[in-house]
Amino acid sequence: MALGIDGPISPGRRALLQAGALTMATPVIGAVAQAAPSHKEAATFNLWVISDSHVGTDKAASEGILHGLVGFKPPPIYPESLAEPLRQSENGGAFGGPPIPWEIALNLGDYAGFWDAPEDEQGREVVRQYAVLKHHRREQIYNIAGNHDASPFGAPSSEGKEANWWFRKWADPLGEHTETSGVDPAKRPYPIEGTWERYTFKVGNVRFLMMSDRNDLPYPVGRRSTGGASPAGAVTPETFAWWKAQVEASSDEIIVTCHHHMLRETTVGSGDYEGVSRNADGTFRSGKYHGPDGAPEGASYLYFLGDQPKAQAFESYLAAHPGAIDLWMGGHTHTHPDDVLNGRSHVERKWGVNFVNCAQLSKFHGYVSCPPMSRHFTFTEGSRLVRVRCYLHDDTHAAQGWYPNAERVIELSRPFYRG
Repeated sequence: MALGIDGPISPGRRALLQAGALTMATPVIGAVAQAAPSHKEAATFNLWVISDSHVGTDKAASEGILHGLVGFKPPPIYPESLAEPLRQSENGGAFGGPPIPWEIALNLGDYAGFWDAPEDEQGREVVRQYAVLKHHRREQIYNIAGNHDASPFGAPSSEGKEANWWFRKWADPLGEHTETSGVDPAKRPYPIEGTWERYTFKVGNVRFLMMSDRNDLPYPVGRRSTGGASPAGAVTPETFAWWKAQVEASSDEIIVTCHHHMLRETTVGSGDYEGVSRNADGTFRSGKYHGPDGAPEGASYLYFLGDQPKAQAFESYLAAHPGAIDLWMGGHTHTHPDDVLNGRSHVERKWGVNFVNCAQLSKFHGYVSCPPMSRHFTFTEGSRLVRVRCYLHDDTHAAQGWYPNAERVIELSRPFYRG
């Protein structure tokens, strides 16, 4: 049985693989039999998804490793946690990893590192690292905010500025601040409709619904004015209403929803209190995945709707409308690609929806170091099946490049078509 499917693999699904309709021997998540493609190779749409680069943390940690211990020869490290994967995607890696084919990419947030509010120095570093691209434009990467990208409500650094000013100034999905971010909205290959907080765009019959985390709302929904991570995810009621309206207006399309966080009990580490550890006296401390600041119960998933904790608005909607969307992509929880907790891995299926955790590019932002990795999705013209691959950006877990153990095939509600 493939990890995360709704039931056993049917004879039709098994026949699909045995017939070689796909040139890959990987688990199938909820796939059904379909006609084999013609001899002419079908056109593909290559989507690369990255998240959690935490550029400030990795730069500082790498410099500390390089210079902090006299006579210690450090292992190969990458102080540029965003720039190095971008280079690898175009040129391949120094340890044999191949280039990554991509037409567009999604960045699911947490550009900023550390536990303090992000500042302009980190913003300039993000822009500098993006500038290493030689064969792609910055506008080919569509992005949303993570919890570490938030400018805290009530902080002196936020006084007199627009909401979530740091992310908008430097990551800038709408191109509102081209003079600082370098993003020119006219150069987007697929135009955006919406706001910095929530927007949509289409590639063929695939509709992307992009929602930023709102860790800039007042504590404990958002981070403290003095900083801190407050890892529990949040969106506003207006964003949920927008998402629901978009889903119901797009029922004839393939719908991909993106947020920095996963939904509750969908993928690895996304359950109640799974991100933290509990002390003997009932208080909480930092765990394998996250810290206890804010709302430790929901540290690993999208927890708040406005100021309502454990709202589960998306979960309730999807449970009542199975298959309403095709795919939910997130990040946030850093771990290794083989991690399984309480029966949940990085790629799962629930309520007729595929869920994929796409974290993390950062190696050092966490309570344990994790292999930098990303996910790649291959959509094939006329097919309901999508190949999902994991790319390891260094060789600390396994050989650099594609990691076969984490490869999956997921099924969509309808075939992909470009036109």
